[in-house]
Amino acid sequence: MREAILFFFIVVAGTAGELCVSRAMKGIGEVHDFRPKSILSFALQSLRLPWMWLGIALMSLGFFSLLAILSFQEVSFVVPVSALSYAAGAFGAKSFLGERVSRNRWIGIAVVCLGVTIVWWSRK
Repeated sequence: MREAILFFFIVVAGTAGELCVSRAMKGIGEVHDFRPKSILSFALQSLRLPWMWLGIALMSLGFFSLLAILSFQEVSFVVPVSALSYAAGAFGAKSFLGERVSRNRWIGIAVVCLGVTIVWWSRK
């Protein structure tokens, strides 16, 4: 049961965090000036956005869940199963960010999910 809960946090919280950070960064726009002063200004501007802080918090939850599960599971099991975040990311990008996800990407995501299923069945 604790495995399922930790994987849930790794996949859902981690991916939700990435989506929140992406939303924050899309609100700011692209970086066009790569001088240190401009990059610092850009970074400080991003830290004023609530989406950025929510994203950081969720990504932290996902990261610490990953650390927790690695304390009792093999990395050769954890890393492939956590690849479900690719599927969650695509669904989130489509629904939350309004991105278009091509048919080929969905096929790739299905292959990843099939691989995760095989790894899950092979666990000790």
